[in-house]
Amino acid sequence: MIGPGSTIRTRIALVYGGVFLVLGTCLLGIVNLLSRAGTEAGVAEIRARAVPAVADVRGATLVQLTDDVQDVAGQQMLIWSAFALLGTALCAVVVGWWTAGRVLRPVHTMTAQARRLSEGDLTGLPQDGVWGRIAASGPDDELKQLGDTFDALLARLEAAFDSQRRFIANASHELRTPLATQRTAIQVGLDEAASAEELVAVRQVLLDSNRRSERLIDGLLMLARGERGPAEREDVDLGEVVAEECARRDVDVSVSSAGVVRGDRVLLAQLTGNLLANALAYNVPGGTVDVAVASGVLTIRNTGPVVDAADIPGLFEPFRRGEGRDRTGRGAGLGLSIVRSVAQAHGGTVTAEPGPEGGLTVTVVLPVI
Repeated sequence: MIGPGSTIRTRIALVYGGVFLVLGTCLLGIVNLLSRAGTEAGVAEIRARAVPAVADVRGATLVQLTDDVQDVAGQQMLIWSAFALLGTALCAVVVGWWTAGRVLRPVHTMTAQARRLSEGDLTGLPQDGVWGRIAASGPDDELKQLGDTFDALLARLEAAFDSQRRFIANASHELRTPLATQRTAIQVGLDEAASAEELVAVRQVLLDSNRRSERLIDGLLMLARGERGPAEREDVDLGEVVAEECARRDVDVSVSSAGVVRGDRVLLAQLTGNLLANALAYNVPGGTVDVAVASGVLTIRNTGPVVDAADIPGLFEPFRRGEGRDRTGRGAGLGLSIVRSVAQAHGGTVTAEPGPEGGLTVTVVLPVI
């Protein structure tokens, strides 16, 4: 009866009744044994008082009579105890069924909500009078925690799907722009009336557009790799990686017990390189870039233009560029997105805050071993 096809409610009710039956049987067995032992002592005392007062034959009859009365009483007690135990066990099954239904009601609600949800509807807004989120109420027990965890999961999925849709839309736009430029340049180059100077300009436009497409594709691949995380992890000296990247760009760095990070050296170098590239690209003429790393904390600040604090979260979105522009300007707009993905893949965090007189301070915190 209790098999793979049975419901949890049925199994709980049957287990509840079975456990009650076993424990009840043990209890009644102990009670009957103790009762028999007690009545034997009482019968022996009665015999001791009664037998001397009667004849031997009548005494033997009295002994037999007390034994019969004791046996009948024990049998009747055992029979009625068994009936009472079976009836109580049946009631225990019914009570277990009802209790399981009450306890599992939030689980049924979660199951019904999960069936109604789809990739296009994770907002939790009501449909046909039913809310798409659990919003469990009541005491802070395991079921409420399960409901809250389910709601948090839906919120993360909704954010992930929204981010994915925005990413696809932005990537489509970014890839379409160089293709349109290339098509226009090719049409000009195919014109028989085009001069030599125009053909040279066309070749330069095609070359620039091709380089832009390569940078964009490389950025997309690096972003995907960063979100996937390192395939193989190794012990990486964070200070050494940062020092190498700073040396390539002639940037001074302050290293103080940087610590060893467990992760991918190439991804960590990409993280540092992207931060340095952004700090150098979005800086004022004659500005400075300060780099410091200590105990798994990498801090890079520049003296660039003033950045509004409300615009900082958007800088970590794919294809979001500085200076308030989304799809124009330098680079593919994937630098900080890659930084955030790599940091999260290594169990770290990245934050940014505007400088008091302009510029941006980016802090990456990575767990050290």
